[in-house]
Amino acid sequence: MTSAAGSNRSSRIAGFHKLSPRDRLDLVAGFAGLDEAQVAHLANMGNLDPMLADKLIENVIGTMNIPVGVATNMKIDGEDVLVPMATEESSVVAAVCNAAKQVYETGFFTSVSGNLMIAQVQAVDVADPAGARIRILEKRDEIKAACDACDPVLVSLGGGFRDLEVRLLDTPSGTMVVTHLIVDTRDAMGANAVNTMAEKLAPSIAAWSGGRVYLRILSNLADRRLARARAVWKAADIGGEAVRDGIVSAYEFAAADPYRAATHNKGIMNGISAVVLATGNDTRAVEAGAHAYAARSGRYSSLTTYEVDKDGNLSASIELPLAVGLIGGATKVHPTARACLAILGVTTAERLARIIAAVGLAQNFSALKALATTGIQKGHMALHAQNIAMMAGAVGEEIDRVARLLVERASVRMDVAQKVLEEVRGN
Repeated sequence: MTSAAGSNRSSRIAGFHKLSPRDRLDLVAGFAGLDEAQVAHLANMGNLDPMLADKLIENVIGTMNIPVGVATNMKIDGEDVLVPMATEESSVVAAVCNAAKQVYETGFFTSVSGNLMIAQVQAVDVADPAGARIRILEKRDEIKAACDACDPVLVSLGGGFRDLEVRLLDTPSGTMVVTHLIVDTRDAMGANAVNTMAEKLAPSIAAWSGGRVYLRILSNLADRRLARARAVWKAADIGGEAVRDGIVSAYEFAAADPYRAATHNKGIMNGISAVVLATGNDTRAVEAGAHAYAARSGRYSSLTTYEVDKDGNLSASIELPLAVGLIGGATKVHPTARACLAILGVTTAERLARIIAAVGLAQNFSALKALATTGIQKGHMALHAQNIAMMAGAVGEEIDRVARLLVERASVRMDVAQKVLEEVRGN
């Protein structure tokens, strides 16, 4: 069907974006020398309509299907919730289930700071930055009117412009005057709304400051849109005081050392990003905001906190920016995202953010407990063994048999899996 890639091939394909997904795929197959099985696999877009996929992003040739699992045992603010999670990594969903099970009696308690997003307008070459700052602040009412006029629907829903800040930043090329438009975006993530406002205000900011405006765009450090979750695990339910103290020590390690904190927070984001992705929200924006917030003190640190309460139990909490929405983008048009939102039963962006924060805390608890006891590999590798078994060629019932033997032999490796598979097939 396709020919092997040649040395004279070119990535300059005129009108590529105008072609149908299948026509693009055929061109790519010829360019890369894909075989018929690879072409057929890419052509099968699963439960996403090819025409919808073609509208979501550019130059579509296929889809990447990520497993969607469901975290059970989650009780959040007194309500039982099933949480869909989209991830390719073994043990992520199981970790949330296990953590939630150990605290199910009381569950997680959550809160949010609001739905405020920030748009930044950068002015440079300003002769009198301090004076420009005051001049811009004097225009607050005019700025509010201009911002609200950009999105009357948002205003009708109770959102819109809320506040104004002007910051002076010293840089090698001079002092920048940076205007912050603070906007309540309600149940939308809000990027498009605040970006539109920033671009609308840019010419006026330039005139008022006497400088030149360059960037006008949202900030993903959404520190006016924080989500928080807390829970208390009884020491007796998690293995006793030694386990409790080991978890606190693991947290203190992450709080003090950015090398450990990076891995610690990555584990948190395993859970958070899985729910963000399942609901069609922007994983990159949430990741960027979370890691920036973790460094807000000037040193990168833990997003969670663990303490021993007055009763000797493990008190844990998390706080991070979570700019997620229920309307706009993939959350509104992707059928899987809509189904996942239906499973969650959320009706506001705030509720979604609360659930996601609780998932992040649950994920982190499981990771720290594993590290403080048996080590992270025991549970993770037991699940990962199935992946290794499939990579070795196991199919059907062979997968579980090979995986079980790999774990029993404490050697979850490809070469061992291939030998075990030969043994299984020989019996």
